[in-house]
Amino acid sequence: MASQLKKIGKFKFIIERDFQTGMRVPGIIFADDGLVDSIISDNAFKQVANVASLPGIVSASLAMPDIHWGYGFPIGGVAAMAPEIGIVSPGGVGYDINCGVRLFLSDIEARELRPRVERLVDSLFQSVPCGVGSSGKIKTGAKELDSVLTRGAEWAVSEGLGWQEDLDRTEDRGKFAGADPSRLSSTAKKRGLDQVGTLGSGNHFLEVQIVDRIFDEKTAQAFGLRENQVCCMIHSGSRGLGHQVCEDYARDLVPKMQEYGITAQDRQLAGAPISSNDGKDYLAAMACAANYAWANRQAIMHYCRLAFAEVFDSTPEKLGLHLLYDVAHNIAKFEEHTVDGRQRRLLVHRKGATRAFGPGRIEIPEIYRKFGQPVIIPGDMGTASYILVGAEGAMRESFGSTCHGAGRRLSRTAAIKATKGRRIQDELSEKGILARWRGRETMFEEAPEAYKNIDSIVDIVEGAGLSRKVARLVPVAVVKG
Repeated sequence: MASQLKKIGKFKFIIERDFQTGMRVPGIIFADDGLVDSIISDNAFKQVANVASLPGIVSASLAMPDIHWGYGFPIGGVAAMAPEIGIVSPGGVGYDINCGVRLFLSDIEARELRPRVERLVDSLFQSVPCGVGSSGKIKTGAKELDSVLTRGAEWAVSEGLGWQEDLDRTEDRGKFAGADPSRLSSTAKKRGLDQVGTLGSGNHFLEVQIVDRIFDEKTAQAFGLRENQVCCMIHSGSRGLGHQVCEDYARDLVPKMQEYGITAQDRQLAGAPISSNDGKDYLAAMACAANYAWANRQAIMHYCRLAFAEVFDSTPEKLGLHLLYDVAHNIAKFEEHTVDGRQRRLLVHRKGATRAFGPGRIEIPEIYRKFGQPVIIPGDMGTASYILVGAEGAMRESFGSTCHGAGRRLSRTAAIKATKGRRIQDELSEKGILARWRGRETMFEEAPEAYKNIDSIVDIVEGAGLSRKVARLVPVAVVKG
């Protein structure tokens, strides 16, 4: 089976079109020799091949080094579709629509944090509801929910849950165009009434981190990063509302495949032509869920800022709690890309992948534009996370995309089995990392060994030219859903 992945570069492997009947384009996986065996044993490479069979796919079906098995598309999958003939697939976006990461900075030094870190992690844990089905302080009626779904982070800021500059430093300014709340089921809307400002469960987290290494001094300075600086990273998404949107459309599109004359290797790849009413309906619903996620992360950051201010007996402004950036995962976007020497408008699915536009793109905030887009790559709670910057290689090789994290090495079930009888929180404490969590099995599911080595993942995307290292951040306190 390993022979099906042919090495064509130090960090690049190809699945030829003859691997599987129906492939329209090859599959490209960014990896190194050390990762190939796990990619093969996980069978996620077969999902890369399945995606390569979808109508309208352009150039190649792509996968980042954090690839692992997912619903339909592999997690870490990227596929660009021609709008005239291509399809949009809920499985190419995922259940947690716009699951994403934001990082806010501070003027606090590591030495100032140490005597207050326990109080801070307790305050964060109390301030931001987390866990399965958690509900928050923000309750929205049907009319106000529609405003959340159409305005995203802009709604949160208008409600006093943030600063205007936060929007300037959020991908798409935290507002996805084309959202139409009428395209959501009543069940999806009901699930979204009380979850704005909540963390959720699984791999979602808050982390208090310290910048322990700078790789690119000039870019780090532009991003506001320096060694020994305290930061806070937020990882969450569209909660139950986004999950329901995916569930509704993934189910309803399966019987319509035959009507549209679409064949796929896996029913989890069900989709509709981008130009069809069904395709437009899904995109309008997806945009609503994406906006919900941006409003959610904006509200979470507001509560985190207040927790910092309380613990340090100051204000968010005086503490310099400025947003660096917010990046979206699990989303499909219309973008302009150069393919075979000409500009084309494409619908780019990124499932467990991060946009990583190189310098000069108009979509990047002006303050960062000459450097490239900030990219936030979380690791596991026991190691490190990285700030990268988008590179020109991503524009040539991956439709401006890079990895989104370390990527799971063990399923949740396998992780629970492998860590049975251990006290993960005590192991983290011995490393100087305080943890708070909800859920009986959360710490076992999210144990560091459940994930791939984040340093290796980042080295691969840098070696492949998709993004460059700017800084490394290490955790000192973790809140898990």
